Amino acid sequence: MEIATSMMPAPFVPISQLMNANRATQHSTDFPVAYDGFNQQGQVISWQQFQQDTHQLSQLLRARSESRWAICFDDSYWFSVAFMAACHSQKQLIIPGNLQPAALAELSQHFDAVLHDRVIDFTALTPHFSVDVPRVLDKKIEMDLPQFENLTDVAITLFTSGSSGQPKAIEKPLSILEKEVAQLQATWGESLQGATTASTVSHQHIYGLLFRILWPLSASRPFLTQNWQYPEQIIEHAAHNLVLISSPALLKRLTPTETSDRYRAIFSSGGPLPLNSAKTCNALFYNYPHEVLGSTETGGIAHRQQYSSDTPWQAFVGTQIDVNVEQCLKIKSPLVDMENWYQTADQCELLDNQHFMLKGRADRLIKIEEKRISLSEIERHLNQLDEIDEAAVIPYQEPKRLITAAAITLSPIGQAKLNQLGKGKFVLMLRQSLHQWIEPVAIPRRFRVVDEIPLNTQGKRLISDIEQLFHSESRSK
Repeated sequence: MEIATSMMPAPFVPISQLMNANRATQHSTDFPVAYDGFNQQGQVISWQQFQQDTHQLSQLLRARSESRWAICFDDSYWFSVAFMAACHSQKQLIIPGNLQPAALAELSQHFDAVLHDRVIDFTALTPHFSVDVPRVLDKKIEMDLPQFENLTDVAITLFTSGSSGQPKAIEKPLSILEKEVAQLQATWGESLQGATTASTVSHQHIYGLLFRILWPLSASRPFLTQNWQYPEQIIEHAAHNLVLISSPALLKRLTPTETSDRYRAIFSSGGPLPLNSAKTCNALFYNYPHEVLGSTETGGIAHRQQYSSDTPWQAFVGTQIDVNVEQCLKIKSPLVDMENWYQTADQCELLDNQHFMLKGRADRLIKIEEKRISLSEIERHLNQLDEIDEAAVIPYQEPKRLITAAAITLSPIGQAKLNQLGKGKFVLMLRQSLHQWIEPVAIPRRFRVVDEIPLNTQGKRLISDIEQLFHSESRSK
C-alpha cells in the first residue's frame, strides 16, 4: 500500500542546514512550524512563512554594524525567527534568562542591540538600538522562496543563575547545540514523530531553547507559541499528539483528577522531581516524565523515568561517566570535551559504566562547630518522613551562630499532625525523628511551613529567596 507523500514524516535536519530544508509536501506548502497561541486551534504558521520572515529579518541585521544582539521574546515563533536570522547574519546571540527591565539593564554590557516583541518593555534600554520584530515584519513581502547558505559556527551566550542568583554568562557555540539536538533526536525522536510541542518553560533558558524550539524545528514538529503557566492548563489541554516540556516547579503542583488524556511524552528538567510528582503524572496522563539531568555548562548528561525511589539515571549514548575520590560525578561528553574529564559537584553512587544514583550536591557541604554538614543529606531524610512532601534546607546566619533552617511543604498526614499538635510540638517531633540519622548540631533549628518551595523562572531554588522566608518570619514575631 502506498503512503501519500503528505503523510510521510519530514526528515530530521541539522540546525546548520535548517533554513534550506524544503518542507512543502505534495499537497500543501503550509507545513506547520507553529500554532499561534496556547493550543492547536491557533492560526497555523507555515514553513514558507518562517523562511520568508527569517530571510527578511536577516537582511535587516546584515545592514547593521552592531555585532552582539540580545534575543528577548515572549512569543516562541518570533524568538525562532530572531534566533535563525541572527545566526544567518553572523551576529553573536545573547539570550538573557530574565526579561524584566531591571534584569536586562543589569546585563546590558553584554549586548549592543536588542531584538524583541511587543510584550517586552525596553524603556530602560533606550541607549540600545532595538527592533520590534513583529512590527517590522508586519508588512509581508511577496518573494520567491529565499535561499540560505548553510551556517558556519555562531557564538551564543546564555545565562545561568546558579544558587546565588547572580547571572553568569555561559558561551555555547551553535555546533554544540546542534550536537545536543541530534542526541535528543537519537534518544526519543522516533517516538515523537508528528507530535506538537507544548511548554511551560521559557525558550530564554537552554532547556526551553533546545526542547521547545531547536529540536522541534530540526525534527519537523510544530510547537505552540505561548507558554502554559498553570497546572490547570496542563490538565485541560492534555492530548495524545502533544509533547509536554515542563519543569518540577509546575509538575509538583498537579493534583489528581478523574478526567484527563494521555500525552505522547512528558519531559522535566531544571531540578529534582519528587517521586510523588512522577506518580501523579502517571496517574493523570498514563506516562512517567522523562527527567533530564544536565546544566547550561554540561548540556544533557543523563535521563530516567522515575518509577520508584531506586530508579537510576542512565547516561546519554556517547557520554562516559565516572566518579572522583569524593564520589562526585565526572563526565566525558561530546557536548563538553571527549578528551578530558569534566568534574561536576553531583555526588553519586556509580552502578555501572552507564547508570548511577544521585546523592546530592557536594557544594552543599557546610561547617558548623568544625563538623562537615551535608544540606542534601538533611533534605533527603526530611523527605523520607511521612509528614513532609518536600524540604529545602539552607545555612542560616543568626546573630551569634550559624544554623541550618528548613522550609517544608506538608503531606496530608503532616497537615493533620500540625493541626493536632500545634507548631511547637510538631517541630519537636520532626527534630526527634531526624535524631535517628543526623548529628544534633546539624538538625535544623528553624522550620518554616510553606505552600510551595520558592523557585526562580528556571525552576531552581535560590538561597536568597528561601532565606527571605525566615527573615519575614522574624519580622512578623
